[in-house]
Amino acid sequence: MQLPRRTFLHLAAGAAALPVVLRRASAQTYPARPVRFIVSFAAGGPNDVVARIVAQFLSERTGQQFVVENRTGAGGNIGMASVLSAPPDGYTIGFATANNVINATLYEKLPFDFIRDSAPVGGMMILTNVMASHPSVPAKTVAEFISYAKANPGKVNFGSGGSGTSIHLAGELFKAMTGIDMVHVPYRDSARP
Repeated sequence: MQLPRRTFLHLAAGAAALPVVLRRASAQTYPARPVRFIVSFAAGGPNDVVARIVAQFLSERTGQQFVVENRTGAGGNIGMASVLSAPPDGYTIGFATANNVINATLYEKLPFDFIRDSAPVGGMMILTNVMASHPSVPAKTVAEFISYAKANPGKVNFGSGGSGTSIHLAGELFKAMTGIDMVHVPYRDSARP
């Protein structure tokens, strides 16, 4: 295939300039300014604590501040909406949790599509839901708790860090699997259930 002289010269000039352009692009450092790290739950909860530890580590490693901002409410939707409406420049990072995926099924109209509008960067923590009860509850095993709850329908409460959280859904699944009647008490955040 014979290329016209002008096309050949354009391609040759582009190929010659490419190393200069790539070197200039790679010379930019990140981060060049403070980074916002948005957590959709209140300060003091597990997500906040991990985010602050990671932010401190990244601040020390990069020499730039990673500032944790707590944007609570609507099961994490307010914080995630803030993250996903920020410019996609890497200076606003969201601390995503299972509830961000769960919320897509619970809320009819969200101002974002979490799967489409976000890109995962890395995993930071694994949470395991654990059942615990007050010492005054006369049940020491899960089987005893189920018997107690069946004998007291609607009188047993379970708390979570809010509607749509993994703890809330785990409690609802537990109710459905065991046939017990417990009342969900959604707290404002996971720091104080």
